[in-house]
Amino acid sequence: MNRKSFLPHIALAAVLILVAAFAGQVRKWQQEWATVRLMPGASKKQDVRDHQEILRDERSLRADVLVKFRSGTSQQTIDEITGRFQDELEDGIESVPGLWAIHDLNDASAEAVVAEYRALPEVEYAEPNFEISLDHESGGPKHLHPIDPRFGDQWGLENEGQGGGKSGADIRAMQAWATTTGSHDVVIAVLDSGVAYDHEDLVNNMWHRPASVQPYQDRDFGVVEDELGYNAINNSGDPFDDNGHGTHCAGIIGAEGGNNIGITGVNWRVRIMPLKFMNAGGFGTTKDAIEAINYVIDRRKAGVNVRVISASWGSTLRSRALDDVIQKTHAAGILFVAAAGNATTDNDKRPHYPASFDNVISVAALDRNDRLAPFSNYGAQSVQIAAPGKEILSTWLGNDYEEHSGTSMATPVVAGVAGLVLSASPDLSVADLRAVLLKSVDKVPALAGKVSTSGRINAARAVGSNKM
Repeated sequence: MNRKSFLPHIALAAVLILVAAFAGQVRKWQQEWATVRLMPGASKKQDVRDHQEILRDERSLRADVLVKFRSGTSQQTIDEITGRFQDELEDGIESVPGLWAIHDLNDASAEAVVAEYRALPEVEYAEPNFEISLDHESGGPKHLHPIDPRFGDQWGLENEGQGGGKSGADIRAMQAWATTTGSHDVVIAVLDSGVAYDHEDLVNNMWHRPASVQPYQDRDFGVVEDELGYNAINNSGDPFDDNGHGTHCAGIIGAEGGNNIGITGVNWRVRIMPLKFMNAGGFGTTKDAIEAINYVIDRRKAGVNVRVISASWGSTLRSRALDDVIQKTHAAGILFVAAAGNATTDNDKRPHYPASFDNVISVAALDRNDRLAPFSNYGAQSVQIAAPGKEILSTWLGNDYEEHSGTSMATPVVAGVAGLVLSASPDLSVADLRAVLLKSVDKVPALAGKVSTSGRINAARAVGSNKM
């Protein structure tokens, strides 16, 4: 072939390369824009702009894949494999030996990187580091009544028909409080967007690392001064909430009761451990969720009495790595409570994770008339229980209070009742705690065939009160 005929071939090849590169970039742009979700009260323009900033600021911190190497694979072999692929071992997950978060340095797609690792005999499984989003939608018996000024708006705790609701369609909180209002000895972790730990109605119930417990030490990232909790996004000890969702969930669990401020939580007294893996736009990754759960397991082993994780988020993508670490929480004596999801779908047919994993309590949402909320997922086998989750008033950023709806709001109700139970029976095993909660329900006709217990959580029955 002479030079003149050769040059057009070179030009054509160059054009094809440029077209392929541009198509790849378009796919990346599409993926980034596909993740944008509007949060309550946000304008579309502002939400998109904020999300673009988040992508720029945090993309470099994200692992691309999660890889579980088979038992017996040496660190030298793992280093050789990742070196050959020109990848970087970002972090090893201490609670699941052999599980690594890996960052690809060649800007290949996560699917391509996963395929490389799955083909290796040394690898048990490999999966993308999925993005995860928040699960929010848009007289008689003896009782204890709090003096908090907005308690009357909390229909899920006492439903007297306010807002057109059904009297008695609540969790019997006041009757439960006649037995216990909670305990500062019980720690509940809120795995979410962090918590505004300086909120006036939360500040006295926030967890602080005891002086007797050493700072958290990650094998790969080093020591973290975790006095206030853990931020898995940047591996720091500042889990302050810049979204609001985690603060809302925390208030449902444990806004201080009887302080004549704002609202009251299911627990008047409790210790809330904030875990931040969701960013300001309401998005996180599987890897960061795993890091935060790994932190809780470590703190439990270090002597912190953390007994419950409340998780108001999810995805239809199943992660074996996330499943592995959640099963470790069960083994460590920690109950994992998760939102069933807000797609109005049957989780028996289309699972929603982590709620559909084993050893998890999956929670559906009810409205103030004891009806399944119109957005709530359900599942006769895979969703266990329901709780109030529509138009729920709770704490918000800036010492504020807002109403929000979702299985996100129902989940911390159940987590909060678990805290009440533990305040009265601190030595319960995680299996017994789970059984107590599921046996405590009031049967609700609308839940027949929708959740496995056919019922709404009853806090008074759960704590063993005979005064209902």
